Amino acid sequence: MKNNDPGTVKVIIYSDVPPSPEQLKRFGDFVLRRYGFEAVPVWEKSDKFGGGFCLRVGEDVYDWSASGRLKQFRDKLKSSLVGGGKILPLIRKAVNEFSPEIIADEHGLVLEVGDGIAVCEGMRHAAYGEIVIFESGVRGMVQDLLEDKVGCVMFGDVSSVSAGSLVYRTGKTAGVPVGEGFIGRVVDALGSPIDGGPPVTPAAYQPIEAPAPGIIDRQPVDRPMETGLLVVDSMFPIGRGQRELIIGDRQTGKTALAIDAVINQKGKNVICIYVAIGQKTSSVARLYETLKKKGAADYTIIVCASAGEPASIQYIAPYAGCAMAEYFMYSGRDVLVVYDDLSKHAVAYRTLSLLLERSPGREAYPGDVFYLHSRLLERAARLSDEKGGGSMTALPIVETQAGDVSAYIPTNIISITDGQLFLESELFFEGQRPAVNVGLSVSRVGGSAQTAALKSASGALRLALSQYREMEVFSQFSSDLDEATKRSLAYGQGLMALMRQKQYSPYKQCEEVALLVTALGKVMQDIPASAVGAFAEGLLAYFRKEIPDVMDSVETTRVLGSDDKKAILDSAKKYLEIFNAK
Repeated sequence: MKNNDPGTVKVIIYSDVPPSPEQLKRFGDFVLRRYGFEAVPVWEKSDKFGGGFCLRVGEDVYDWSASGRLKQFRDKLKSSLVGGGKILPLIRKAVNEFSPEIIADEHGLVLEVGDGIAVCEGMRHAAYGEIVIFESGVRGMVQDLLEDKVGCVMFGDVSSVSAGSLVYRTGKTAGVPVGEGFIGRVVDALGSPIDGGPPVTPAAYQPIEAPAPGIIDRQPVDRPMETGLLVVDSMFPIGRGQRELIIGDRQTGKTALAIDAVINQKGKNVICIYVAIGQKTSSVARLYETLKKKGAADYTIIVCASAGEPASIQYIAPYAGCAMAEYFMYSGRDVLVVYDDLSKHAVAYRTLSLLLERSPGREAYPGDVFYLHSRLLERAARLSDEKGGGSMTALPIVETQAGDVSAYIPTNIISITDGQLFLESELFFEGQRPAVNVGLSVSRVGGSAQTAALKSASGALRLALSQYREMEVFSQFSSDLDEATKRSLAYGQGLMALMRQKQYSPYKQCEEVALLVTALGKVMQDIPASAVGAFAEGLLAYFRKEIPDVMDSVETTRVLGSDDKKAILDSAKKYLEIFNAK
């Protein structure tokens, strides 16, 4: 207690019946012995302390009720069982030796409640991020520390908490249950299944906030996390342990791109975690059905904090998903995590900040929002072999307004991540899907995370597409083009058409290599852009029939030899004759 001045310290007795004069004298004597000043306790009627009294001296609470003595007994029993050993003798000893102690338990009282936020007094030793439990059983998390009170966000049925309710410290930080049993399930941000299936027995509990692996505990990102999307794997490869931002306006295919990457992990021993933040429940249900149809639900966990959930649930959702991923990463497994999307997460955090009456992040003060996302994304890593060699690959999604990548949340996350895939509205409406802007997208890991076969096959693809985009802009102002320029434009249009891909239909590595070798070998130079899709589809079927050994070799060895390249080009030219004859 900070101040023992009897004029400033309240001494209150709570009970359902008034104390007798003798009991009041004993309480006064106790205060004099313990705190060194005389005080006449004030009685307040309360039915929350049946079978005894609760004495409050300033911030210290002495619970001498039946429930308080029972809590002491439970705590004594728990501490006796820590460390294992023979349980029955330990229980017998704890029961025989138990006697209530006079201790100051850190209870608190709720001062006010509103919008999922509880302001509580007491609990002077509460820590930021600590879990507290209200007397109704609702859990909360400390998010604001002031001199004489704390602000807590609440999870669960907030209507059961009211002013005057008791709140208890737990001394524990927020955590979620984790384990193999969660694979294939849809859970909420607290780890409880919401898909109608049976309960899950967790293997452990993982704190939702944890330090990121240090530099010594990491190793370079040099193993590919293939998405099955030709435009991404060929020019902006993603490595295991990388953080690649997917950014673009609303309805430009950001989620579709991430889900394609999830579907492509089938059979590759990768656990996928999809975190839905602020989305409609119907959208998440539809996505889950898609994953089931594609056989991807068997290795995917969906963490859902829908738009109908309080801001506190949406706030912890990505951290809960990251904690689940860390369990597998530290077990030596590879994990792909999709955060969809961090724009809504920032809005939820801003809401909490305003409700807690503290300054929220904004354009002129972005520091707290930067820390919000940096401490989440920095936990993605590829661990060293000494730590098991597991990895966590993060695909955060951010929504822009009218393509403005210079707003404070997009720029924050761009500076945290290892590259971005920028999806452009104009390309999307032109039918270019996925609508990846080749000029603004980048992967800072680059060829380090690309297989030798794909690196060899992609060659100067990005340069050719960049030149085409420039030439296309200038050609709009001229009606009279020479033959060489027309051919260059036709070649670029064919490459752009090749990058178009049906949703939920990722390519295998060998198929991507074969298409790139054919395109950059200018075999499809004279095919109209509108027919490139049909040509590519037929070409792959022809390859599987005519040169299956070459395709299998590229898929397994991940190397493109000169003989393989020649076989692909020869077969492509033969198919071109067949295609033109149709």
